[in-house]
Amino acid sequence: MSSTARIALNRPLRRLFDYEIPRELTLSPGQRVHVPFGHQKITGLVVDTGVEPPAGIKIKPVVSALESWPALPRETFQLLNWASDYYQHPLGECLFTALPPALRRGQPAQEKPQTWWQAKPSSTPLPANAHKQKALLHFLQEHPKGLPASTITTAGFSQQQLRSLHIKGLAEPSQRQTEAKTGSAGSEELSPATLKLSPAQQTVAEQLAPPKAGFSASLLFGITGSGKTEVYLDYLKNHLQADQQALVLVPEINLTPQTVARFRRYFGDRIVVWHSALNDSERLTTWLKIRNGHPVILIGTRSAVLLPFTDLKTIIVDEEHDSSYKQGEGFRYSARDVAVYRAHLNQCPVILGSATPSLESLNNAKQEKYKLIRLEERAGDAKPPAISLLDIRSRPLEGGLSRPALNAIRQTLEKGEQALVFVNRRGFAPVMMCFDCGHTIECPRCDTRLTYHRRDRAMRCHHCDYQTAASDLCPECQSDAFKPVGQGTERAEDVLKEAFPDTPIVRVDRDSTQRKGSIQSILKQVNAGEPCVLVGTQMLAKGHDFPNVTLVLVVNADGGLFSVDFRAPEQLIQTLLQVSGRAGRGEKAGTVLIQTCHSDHPLLKGLCRGNYLHIADQLLAERESGQLPPFRAMAILRAENSTMEQSLKLLDTIKPMAQQPGIETWGPLPALIARRADRHRAQLIINAGNRKLLNHLLRQMCYELEQTTPRNHTRWMIDVDPLETG
Repeated sequence: MSSTARIALNRPLRRLFDYEIPRELTLSPGQRVHVPFGHQKITGLVVDTGVEPPAGIKIKPVVSALESWPALPRETFQLLNWASDYYQHPLGECLFTALPPALRRGQPAQEKPQTWWQAKPSSTPLPANAHKQKALLHFLQEHPKGLPASTITTAGFSQQQLRSLHIKGLAEPSQRQTEAKTGSAGSEELSPATLKLSPAQQTVAEQLAPPKAGFSASLLFGITGSGKTEVYLDYLKNHLQADQQALVLVPEINLTPQTVARFRRYFGDRIVVWHSALNDSERLTTWLKIRNGHPVILIGTRSAVLLPFTDLKTIIVDEEHDSSYKQGEGFRYSARDVAVYRAHLNQCPVILGSATPSLESLNNAKQEKYKLIRLEERAGDAKPPAISLLDIRSRPLEGGLSRPALNAIRQTLEKGEQALVFVNRRGFAPVMMCFDCGHTIECPRCDTRLTYHRRDRAMRCHHCDYQTAASDLCPECQSDAFKPVGQGTERAEDVLKEAFPDTPIVRVDRDSTQRKGSIQSILKQVNAGEPCVLVGTQMLAKGHDFPNVTLVLVVNADGGLFSVDFRAPEQLIQTLLQVSGRAGRGEKAGTVLIQTCHSDHPLLKGLCRGNYLHIADQLLAERESGQLPPFRAMAILRAENSTMEQSLKLLDTIKPMAQQPGIETWGPLPALIARRADRHRAQLIINAGNRKLLNHLLRQMCYELEQTTPRNHTRWMIDVDPLETG
């Protein structure tokens, strides 16, 4: 009698599919297979075998197994099953998130051979004017074992130049598999210096439980500049064995090069990376190393937590408070929370590090689920920066910058030091407004105004990417009193260039760092130490170490003080303390100036005292009195349609299911940005004192919605533990 396999497909369907297993195949959970689906042959993942086939239905057979081994080992498979249930997302899409794009498309789980080039001994002279070919030949001769073509082109040479040398018999290509370089011993990149911790760092290191002790969760509260990275490095050097794997999560791609460079000094080629900027081939290479059990230390962003490790012994989550760890669409998981559960599955330690820990993590520490470890001294002789408020009420501003702020920047530059100007909005100005008729340009697809980007002479929507050409005249009344209102990074950059014409002004935002390698070149310029002014968004606030930055200026700190989102005060304080921490990280003292119209606000006054844990305790008390997370579990059911009426109707239909003891609902109401990309969005917020009760309710809602959702193109999604309630 033939056996039946239950298969998950990479489709937004909350169901699995049964297929007959041909006699010649032996399948196991986590294995990739080809199966017929409609008129297609697609890739699936085996979830179970030996299941009871549906009665009275003839099922189709599995076409083939793509490998004889499971792409997702048991522990990874268990993790993703848990995540699918916890975040109420279809299992198929969750499982496929752990595969690189090439394997999702059904390509072989093996690397493509690379073309390598070597210099050949020859007496053939090159023409006198063949300067590039001579340079290329010399470059190849310096590497007698050969180099991959990608490395050669990265060095500035072309394929045509390689072919010319080949025709002349001076170079020859060969096909090679990329070797997994994972050993650290004897690597040329290793630092000859021994990692030496300060007494405060050493005290912290001694409090961290080793991997052999099994599961533990440590919350490392280390002020900015205290040397948390050195503690991570020391922990891995002392506790991670040569044949074991470790995962280091970082929140942003732009932090990865700097972090990788520091780790490679101590672990050499054992370090591999994972982030969205890698191409398909690079992702497959890294994935295979992890799945095949190479003893790598993986440094990666959010999705790295889902990869198929086989001997994972340590997980480190740097900047654990960062909102980038929460996926904003599709499979809405929190990489930080998944990392903690994964450590529990693996019975290994997880270290959560931050200068501004999230209120959820601090609450877990108060309940003794996590061990709170403090590191409250800056590394070396560096001292925490002095933070002061600069009241800008009634002060004239130039592009958002006050005269005292510009004078402080001038004094910093005159001392040969660097300044950082934090403007948490990219573009030139958030609004273009006519001062005659009051007209502003709104996005035709969203309920928001277009941002003016003067560099490109464009008006752009930062929500749906709609853009149109900018105009000097008001489109409504043709007046030339059509002017930018507010400030963005571009406007601050222009003001600074005019004020300091002989000083490099370096802008760091999503627009200026789009090109590959741009962030590395910016970091290299700043780390050279020459006087300059950095101006940028939150990309500058996280993890960077600029030894010669002694002044940080925050242009406008008031945005988060009066937000409708209950998380806004926490996020504001975290951002301000993180960006403040870029000042005075070297031997020179640092100063932070925060421009505000509310210098008497207790939150900002508390910030100047620099005691984050005290502020966090106050915020936690407010959350507890309001019965908000982390004291209650929360989820948001969102609906969107071409009309708001249909979106609200769907939520009104499902809301009665939540009318039960222990559950409280808010709404349904339109979202803060009610229309986005021509879709009208509404939401129903669900609160519960018991997480199991909430999870059970959400499972019932998902089932009901799948059975009854009308065919009127209303889309719905569930966000568990949301970071944004608007």
